[in-house]
Amino acid sequence: MCEENQTQVTQIHILGFRGLYKYKTLLFIVFLLTYTLILAGNFLIILLVSTMDHLKTPMFFFLKHLSIADVLLTTSVVPMMLHIILFEGGTLPLWVCILQLHLFGIFGFVQCFIIAIMSYDRYLAICHPLQYSSLMGPDLCLRLVIGSWSLVIVLIFCEFVVVIQFNFCGFNSVDHFFCDFVPTITLATSDISLLTMEDFIISILIVFFPFVFIILSYFSIFFTLLKISSVKSIRKAFSTCSSHLTTVCLYYGTLIAVYVAPSDDSSPEVNKYRSVLYIVVTPLINPMIYSLRNHEIKRALRKLMSHVLTNKIKNI
Repeated sequence: MCEENQTQVTQIHILGFRGLYKYKTLLFIVFLLTYTLILAGNFLIILLVSTMDHLKTPMFFFLKHLSIADVLLTTSVVPMMLHIILFEGGTLPLWVCILQLHLFGIFGFVQCFIIAIMSYDRYLAICHPLQYSSLMGPDLCLRLVIGSWSLVIVLIFCEFVVVIQFNFCGFNSVDHFFCDFVPTITLATSDISLLTMEDFIISILIVFFPFVFIILSYFSIFFTLLKISSVKSIRKAFSTCSSHLTTVCLYYGTLIAVYVAPSDDSSPEVNKYRSVLYIVVTPLINPMIYSLRNHEIKRALRKLMSHVLTNKIKNI
């Protein structure tokens, strides 16, 4: 309960990009166009993988779910961010703020598992090519994806149960463009030591272990490639891994920049701009990585365009 001289917080005021609101029209247009490109690029990947027969493979199945997570992650933040930019701040109920915080966590952290599963897929394809089809079947792919979503949802829900019991009294302003974990939890007047420990354990399970798994998978791939004498086979293996490796570097690079790299506590603006990398830049670049560097995606895109043009000509 709040003390007598304190007011129970029911509304959270999001400050957004203070100091940049004189450029709010430009900011709004840039982020709206970026959000549109994110939706277009990721929905295109989802559409191609869902409709093209030659893309119905484990690697592209996991890529589709990575795109789904990207769309959900960005949509949980950017529409509200556009409103905040346009109106130079925004207010939302406390429960909505807490809900956004944990949805953002689910959609962001599930990518750790999907990226790790994609590395396992590449490991099997390169290190055990003869057993690949029998090991990485459709049923296993589906179970891995469902298991990833289920585990992340359960872990984040455990954290959610703790947060909704906190008292929020007095100060109700968040100096960010969405309800991120640290700025929001800092407002709590309850003891957050249990949440801090829980968040650390969850981070180890969801972020650290998948990252170690990815590193071990690529070490195995590297040592397998050393034993291959065919230059053509090595080149083919590298081409199948390059897009995924780029995604790994981009995802964990931005994750470290936002949540691990030290920053000046007196300048929360730095954390806001770092968060833009994770929320906007990564979901924007991921479809480009796979569309520009993957021959199967390019072939599927040409086939789709050809089909659309053929239908247009027939209609004329």
